[in-house]
Amino acid sequence: MRTVTLTYPMKPETAAEWAQPQIAALGQFDGLHRGHVSVISSAVAKAREEGVPAAVITFYPHPKDVMGKGDYEGYLTPPRDKRELLAGLGVDVLFVIEFNEELSRVSPRDFVEGMLLPLNISAAVVGFDFRFGYMGEGDADMLRLLGNGTMRVETVPPFLLNGVKVSSSGIRKSLQNGEVELVNFWFGRRYHLRGTVVHGEKRGRTIGFPTANLELEDRYVIPARGVYAVRAFHNGKALPGVMNVGVKPTFHEGVTTPTFEIHLLDFSGNLYGEELKVELVSFIRPERRFDSVESLISQIQEDAKTADKILQES
Repeated sequence: MRTVTLTYPMKPETAAEWAQPQIAALGQFDGLHRGHVSVISSAVAKAREEGVPAAVITFYPHPKDVMGKGDYEGYLTPPRDKRELLAGLGVDVLFVIEFNEELSRVSPRDFVEGMLLPLNISAAVVGFDFRFGYMGEGDADMLRLLGNGTMRVETVPPFLLNGVKVSSSGIRKSLQNGEVELVNFWFGRRYHLRGTVVHGEKRGRTIGFPTANLELEDRYVIPARGVYAVRAFHNGKALPGVMNVGVKPTFHEGVTTPTFEIHLLDFSGNLYGEELKVELVSFIRPERRFDSVESLISQIQEDAKTADKILQES
């Protein structure tokens, strides 16, 4: 899969390089949940039928991030994760449009004429609630009209699970409530964090539970504070573990920035400087303050047993 960064207005030489008949899924697609996958898979299938490349056109940074609207805090799928997932879906070209304040003021007509038609998009595939252009004035019908007969537009209906529409906002809320099983069900895969193991306070080893302290590589949506059963992937190998997301209230006061500490079950070795991808399997319990280190150790032992049981059954 090729990744192409675009800016508005598109330069003629850029359009000349990438213009070709192609079918493109349009959207922000943060999360690449099962609803997003239904849109993208539809575009890929149509591209294969017509013998043209399958493309995805998205934006970065997230418009809400740039405009400071809503409770947007982090990404469900930062750029690297999005690229990997899209490649796995069979996408040939990923166009990433740089979103900024200038682009936020572009009308739907100018966006279509300045960004889509120059790429010779033969068909655009969008979700039922797709909006674009200044103040979200454009929708699928307007996109079809502005395509002027040269760009077909196909709309994919909402993706429902148990009668509920799968959405990124719903996933964010559930993730921040610790509803990991529901989150993973809506994703169609397990939510993960990725980062590098760095030196921490090294307190874990003194109480018999050494931890790998993860420094996240990007602005992920942070799950609810607490303890999770996880699988950490190192060099392609899955390592069962238990992870604490939080501020360690037993040892600290007034700390607001969470840390990510993973105790790997039945593992010994040096992981400093190594990358880990950590999948959340299940939420075990909320983070809390303990009256003594002994009480904390006892609870960690129980957490490890719980995580081991969950991971063996999942």
